[in-house]
Amino acid sequence: MSPSASRWQAVRKILIVVAVAGASGWFFGLTLLFVALALAAVLGSWLHQLWRIQQWLHNPELEPPEAPGIWGDITDGVYHQQRRNREQQQRLKTNIDFLTSSLAAMRDAVVIVTNTGTIQWCNDSAASILGLQIPRDENQAILYLLRRPEFHSYFTAENFSHPLLMQSPRDSEQQLQLTVTEFGDGNRLLFVRDVTGVTRMEKVRRDFVANVSHELRTPLTVITGYLYTFRDSVSDLDSRIEKPVLQMLQQAKRMESLLNDLLLLARVEHTEQSGDAEAVDIHYLLEGMAKEVGEAYPEHPLTLHIQSDHQVPGTYSDLYSAVSNLIVNAMKYSPTGAPVDVYWRKTSEGHCLSVVDQGIGIDPVHHPRLTERFYRVDKSRSTSTGGTGLGLAIVKHVVAAHNAQLQIKSAVGQGSTFTILFPCDANNGGG
Repeated sequence: MSPSASRWQAVRKILIVVAVAGASGWFFGLTLLFVALALAAVLGSWLHQLWRIQQWLHNPELEPPEAPGIWGDITDGVYHQQRRNREQQQRLKTNIDFLTSSLAAMRDAVVIVTNTGTIQWCNDSAASILGLQIPRDENQAILYLLRRPEFHSYFTAENFSHPLLMQSPRDSEQQLQLTVTEFGDGNRLLFVRDVTGVTRMEKVRRDFVANVSHELRTPLTVITGYLYTFRDSVSDLDSRIEKPVLQMLQQAKRMESLLNDLLLLARVEHTEQSGDAEAVDIHYLLEGMAKEVGEAYPEHPLTLHIQSDHQVPGTYSDLYSAVSNLIVNAMKYSPTGAPVDVYWRKTSEGHCLSVVDQGIGIDPVHHPRLTERFYRVDKSRSTSTGGTGLGLAIVKHVVAAHNAQLQIKSAVGQGSTFTILFPCDANNGGG
């Protein structure tokens, strides 16, 4: 029965009771008394039903009381709502138990931190990796228990777009990678992974490349020296070996350039977190570079657009290498006569150094991999352009070492724009 029908049925019953009571009272000459008694009986019945419902609500495990009419509809509605709520709570509890057991089984440390910065829960792996335990550390401040300066700065900055690499609070030889995910009303989920083996292998790789590159420089210098000697005395040699000597000299120069880039990349990677910095005048750097690049590539007009005298804290030689790689790439991949523009200006995001060309452009599908070592968009052009494939990798590490960002905007046939964005707080003077 619908709620509307139940209401009208209850009203009809009351009217019938009142009418019968009024007729009986009229017969005995006590109309008002009989009507009052009838209404009191109806009210008493309702109070009794309310009392039964109240007792049932205090003991919901009991069956709902049987009641006629509208009271039966009320108890049925409350009963079905309670059953739905219990089913939803059971499903929610099942999901929470499944999620909790999944997180507890992870080998990575998982910590749930409230919006006030206190620990709400952590799994068993957090004990071996971070030294945290539940219930001992429950409701304790995470910054009080994990006393690492880099973690404190990372956590309070509230910028979790990139993971944090830090030393373990339990073992200085152990390297941890921490990722933070925000959920709910400011709560945070911390995932901490032991990456000691990965970082150790990465260091071995860097040291190997640096050492091999350094060791190869001496024999390569000797070979190049003899090849220059042969080239200068080519008139004394058989004409048949003239071309091989020139080809060997060309490849030796290319290998020498590759070794220089490998050594530079190894040095930049090694000093990426260095705190030593000087105030680098970008205006002065660009003017010197424009003169040098202009002499090497006279076929490409280079125009500087200096709109700021801001000085960047960092390393002059590294910034020079990064910017020169961007400008040289712009010229290599542009048709003869195509201009290259360099902008140095202040924006709402920070100070931007942009290199803009009108070259062949790059399909956006390649953008994520452009800064990988030896990655080439068009492998058929590797020999003709004479590059080593390490230029943008060097740019990436120099940019990271200066707390900046590399932004790439390019499309096939529409040229390219490479922008180094220095944050606003990296200010050593100038505006």
